Amino acid sequence: MRVHESELDRERAVVAGLYDRLDALRAETAERLVRVRKESVGGNHQARSERDAFARLYEDQLVQLREVDARLVFGRLLLDEPVDGSDHRYIGRIGLRDDDQRSLLLDWRAQQASAFYQATATARMGVRARRHLTMTGRQVVRIDDEVFDEALLDGAGGSGEQIQGEGALLAALTAQRTGRMHDIVATIQAEQDRIIRSDLRGALVVQGGPGTGKTAVALHRAAYLLYANRQRLSSSGVLVVGPSSAFLRYIEAVLPSLGETGVVMQTLGELFPGVEATVEDAPEAGRLKGAAPMARLLWRAVRSRQKAPAEPQTIVVDNERLEVQPDLIQRAIAKAQRTGKPHNVARVTFVKSALSELTEQLAAQLRASGSTLDDADLKVLREDLRTSYDVRVLLNTAWLPLTPQKLLQDLYARPAWLAELTPRWSQAERDALRRDRSEPFTVSDVPLLDEAAELLGDFPGRPDPADRERERQRKRDLENARAAIRNMGVQGLVSAEQLADGFAEQVDRGSTAERAAADRSWTYGHVVVDEAQELSPMQWRVLVRRCPMKSFTIVGDIAQVASAAGATSWEDALKPSFKEAWRLEELTVNYRTPAQITREAERIAAEAGLPITPTQAVREGDWPIRRTSAPPAAGDRGLADAVVDAVEHDRGIDAQGTLAVIVAQDEVERVAAAVLARFGDAAARGASGLTRPIAVLTGFEAKGLEFDAVVLADPAALAAESPRGAASLYVAMTRPTQRLTLVER
Repeated sequence: MRVHESELDRERAVVAGLYDRLDALRAETAERLVRVRKESVGGNHQARSERDAFARLYEDQLVQLREVDARLVFGRLLLDEPVDGSDHRYIGRIGLRDDDQRSLLLDWRAQQASAFYQATATARMGVRARRHLTMTGRQVVRIDDEVFDEALLDGAGGSGEQIQGEGALLAALTAQRTGRMHDIVATIQAEQDRIIRSDLRGALVVQGGPGTGKTAVALHRAAYLLYANRQRLSSSGVLVVGPSSAFLRYIEAVLPSLGETGVVMQTLGELFPGVEATVEDAPEAGRLKGAAPMARLLWRAVRSRQKAPAEPQTIVVDNERLEVQPDLIQRAIAKAQRTGKPHNVARVTFVKSALSELTEQLAAQLRASGSTLDDADLKVLREDLRTSYDVRVLLNTAWLPLTPQKLLQDLYARPAWLAELTPRWSQAERDALRRDRSEPFTVSDVPLLDEAAELLGDFPGRPDPADRERERQRKRDLENARAAIRNMGVQGLVSAEQLADGFAEQVDRGSTAERAAADRSWTYGHVVVDEAQELSPMQWRVLVRRCPMKSFTIVGDIAQVASAAGATSWEDALKPSFKEAWRLEELTVNYRTPAQITREAERIAAEAGLPITPTQAVREGDWPIRRTSAPPAAGDRGLADAVVDAVEHDRGIDAQGTLAVIVAQDEVERVAAAVLARFGDAAARGASGLTRPIAVLTGFEAKGLEFDAVVLADPAALAAESPRGAASLYVAMTRPTQRLTLVER
């Protein structure tokens, strides 16, 4: 024991020194920030730009240094050969160096740190032993060793160390959940690490059953790619797309804890700026809206708004009556369509062409009546026509500027127009899309709005002088940034683009993440998609537009598809957008769910014909699956009461852990009311429940989350609530890390 205590004390001393270095860097960065902010630069724009940009740089560094405080260091490698005079290499969330630039702490993403995750007794990678450091606050409370060199076990290694081992991975897996996902940086396993460190190129699909760590792998891969490809990704950013706001709230702390704060996180309902859709469509409407033919339908809808009148039209311009033939308007329409430009942009060509022909016709009519016209007169005639009310009505009737919102609202609210556009649809299909203009957009509408925006383009107008000035200023900012980097000797620490992004003009431009989230046309360097099996073809079209390079990390499980528009195979889902430019990796070890729960969930899934990926659970749980029944005579109230009783029973086992009550959509509000009435502030409905000990969720809201315990209300109702309800039941059963209770009716 004394040897163990001395080893623990030694590690505590090393870790205390690393925290001292972290504190010193924080203080140094804070001092630089204060000094930069105090600089007086007068009215010189270049100097002011440099000051503001470096202030932002130091602010970002300070945020990173603060976010990594918890469990700053978590591992140590004992090496075969000393490096820089030491046979120890410590692994942590970020890299730290001393004043002489000697490495004190190695960033977990560095190539030299890969042995911490991949070394084995048969492939030691130059490592004799791997040590896990378990921290509470800034204090080391336990050490766990994995030995690869047998000489250490015999005491012949000459290190004078006591080897310890209590299973760091299992300790992490059985720890209580907090309602937030934590990073797994200290316990990444070899199969996960290989995927995390794979190339940026193309689309990587990570398939795995529940509990295999797909989400954690995806987030750590995002952090790794930002580290390994900083130059490419820092200016374009990384987009993380999740299935719900509850899911994003659950994972939001992971990337900051790994030192990355510039990532955009959005749900599928937030991918169109200005719209935050949370309502899901009924299955039939969702299937129709998500299907690939909707893109062609929207194209036809836009084309149908480019239409010449059926009969000649008479207009009055300065008391001169002019009869306009339909073919004049049709020629202008055809000329605009040949440009291939979006509707609102091509309208400029349409208007110019129509006005030119109208000017010629009006001039010919005036000359026929005896008037003499020169070039100046023709310009006046053209202006008279352009400002004429009759002409504006004529041209707008043939080709009206449109917004995506207006196009979609009209499509749903005008049955006759929809019928004209969908001659092969059944009336039931058209009725599924019928909706009043005042109703909010749904999650399935978001990709249609984005598609419409592509087809329509921005409203036409005169070039904005402010835009031209911003372009010129950007060029000046880049020149200033390059000069500032040379003058301050920070080459390699920051790029000219990053520095220019922080330059101030009249207003703060915001971070890359903030600007990307607000700009529909922004293209990201990489996109992470979780629960990707749920995405419709139209949603994939949106995401590929967001990343034309098609650099994706796609994680999901085909067996968990619940959406009516979701995929039945990765081939079907990805081939239309990615062709052959995607590769598949599978995770087969279930780290979350106890074996007895995994076996039962997979049995039910297999009986329902779901294409599950069988997994191997790493542990047997301590509690068998518990089954209870609601009294049939009590009706709906009986189910709610039985759920409350089941929650009370589980809280009697563990009152400190997290518990989810998962209920079918039709029952969730009734059950939630009963749970909240009994447990008060300890419980909450929906995403807000993730900050409470007890959360009441639908099957959809529970996707991707994990809890110490789950009470599943009426499994049969959950399986029957949608065409793919068996997948929802499979998902719900695999949320717990400890205990599962099934309340049957």
